[in-house]
Amino acid sequence: MNHLLPIEKRNAVLKRMAELLELERANLKTINQQDINNYSGDDLAMEKRLLVDDAKIDGMILSMQQLASQEDPIGVERFNFNHENGMKIINKTAAFGTIMIIYESRPDVTVEAGGIAFKSGNKILLKGGKESLLSNLKIVELWHQALTANNVATEWVEYLNYNREETQAFLEKPTQKVDLIVPRGGENLIAFVKKHATCPLIISGRGNNFVYVNKEADLKKALDIIINGKTSNISVCNALDKVLIDTNLENWEAFAKKTIAELQQRNVTVLGDENISRVTNVPQIESDLIWYEEFLDYKIVIGTTNSDQEAIDKINKYCGGHSASIITKNDAIAQEFMENVDTAAVYQNASTRFTDGGQFGLGGELAISTDKLHQRGPIGLQHLVTNKWYIYGNGQIR
Repeated sequence: MNHLLPIEKRNAVLKRMAELLELERANLKTINQQDINNYSGDDLAMEKRLLVDDAKIDGMILSMQQLASQEDPIGVERFNFNHENGMKIINKTAAFGTIMIIYESRPDVTVEAGGIAFKSGNKILLKGGKESLLSNLKIVELWHQALTANNVATEWVEYLNYNREETQAFLEKPTQKVDLIVPRGGENLIAFVKKHATCPLIISGRGNNFVYVNKEADLKKALDIIINGKTSNISVCNALDKVLIDTNLENWEAFAKKTIAELQQRNVTVLGDENISRVTNVPQIESDLIWYEEFLDYKIVIGTTNSDQEAIDKINKYCGGHSASIITKNDAIAQEFMENVDTAAVYQNASTRFTDGGQFGLGGELAISTDKLHQRGPIGLQHLVTNKWYIYGNGQIR
């Protein structure tokens, strides 16, 4: 099982997977509907992530096709050195081996994250949430069909249908070799995996993203970006949760009122700091701790700041390390902000909703890492590799 599959085989499996998703489209939606009917919670973000509709299936198919057409990330030469004693020393990218992906509610992860890990030469262990079990098992069945059609062992993609206790036991004492674990989900899931795992992790972090409206902002752009960031999809980690408005902005009160009215029209609950609450009558936040929260809901906090530095400091203190955007016509101020804000992605005059492997040209993502090792932000195919040294000698001794 440890041998590397040739790239032609890996690509053929991905292409077949794309075809099977199209063939089984109606079936997959029907099975997913059973998962939705079985879901008894009242978490709106969870329900949105659980749903498999035509748009989601189109996305899954596209990600398989894109992955199949991308260069092989394995065996890429990164360093080449000729030693004075005649040895040739080369460093090349290598596969991790076995990657375990633990995730909640999103059946599309079974396709997309699984596809990235498979294309980069790894065996996949999938542990999805109980709320999406039927959808996940159907997709894994398709993976097995795609593997079998290309004479590849079905063990390359394995689904671990474990409860919480079994998952904990596996994390603490894996019954097979696991080289890397990628938890994708809420803070409770990530804390659980961090606590019990005994091998390296890539943390797909939380959002809590900020937009800072600088005194030289184009206010139409600012409003559009805030509305898009908050309301286009509440259930994703790149959604917007916090807005800071520079009080040096001319008529900042009028801008705040207009922004709040537009958000409230779209059923967003708006809370304000002392300044915002005073000039707009929205409820004031009860404690500064709310600045740390990721909402995944129709909820936003708007506050004020009186300098760029204060905005940078506040974002660095409270954000989740994911994404932050400055709205300004002043490129020098934007650059200063972007270099000093400590998030995986920093924007000038654009929505945080673009922090995504597909949008960044990576052809999908395994995760969006808010850690700094070994890769930050969207983790695409080319990042999901380790490396290996090859030394060619003819009898050299040291």
